[in-house]
Amino acid sequence: MTVTHTYSAVAETTPTMLLVWDAPNLDMGLGAILGSRPTAAHRPRFDAVGRWLVEKSMALSEESDMRITPEATVFTNVSPGSAEIVRPWVEALRNVGFAVFAKPKLEEDTDVDPDMLAHIRRRYNEGVLHSVVVASADGQNFQDTLEELANDGIPVTVIGFHEHASWALASELITFVDLEDIEGVFREPLPRIDLDTLPDEGAWLQPFRPLSALMRER
Repeated sequence: MTVTHTYSAVAETTPTMLLVWDAPNLDMGLGAILGSRPTAAHRPRFDAVGRWLVEKSMALSEESDMRITPEATVFTNVSPGSAEIVRPWVEALRNVGFAVFAKPKLEEDTDVDPDMLAHIRRRYNEGVLHSVVVASADGQNFQDTLEELANDGIPVTVIGFHEHASWALASELITFVDLEDIEGVFREPLPRIDLDTLPDEGAWLQPFRPLSALMRER
């Protein structure tokens, strides 16, 4: 598959701390934690994520005695007929300072994973990738690439939910940050339940996907 990208957020010679946000994957993980679609109180605040990225890049700049530019990108699918619903969210992201890669959801298996990996590789091949942050729980698609980068001396961070990111937590090469630990990302605490913190009366653990997905896999 050939992926063409025309977006460039930084000068090609500027060391970059790149954030790649996997919107479909994180939305699915958040929905699994909540057991429903998130309300405004439980939607990530991208201004808080952006401030976190800027602060991290400033700290790295001081440590390395070079100017490191933060680059924030969000990758998402747009289902047919949903453009009017998605547009305000995309425009809000762009207003905060995020670049958005939007791809039509033409088929069930049309996703943005190849595009995210292509953008990471592009920045690496340009020689500007100082560090990379991936916001996703999809270890199957990202783990090999991220560990290769880490072995090449590029600091790698994964942002996600610890319930769904055992691959990142177990890796000695990857730094994991729980999304809820970033200050101000959620207006209210997430109603998180896992097997290590079950209440005495027990708790429901919601499915990660609907049963109907089984029919699509036949």
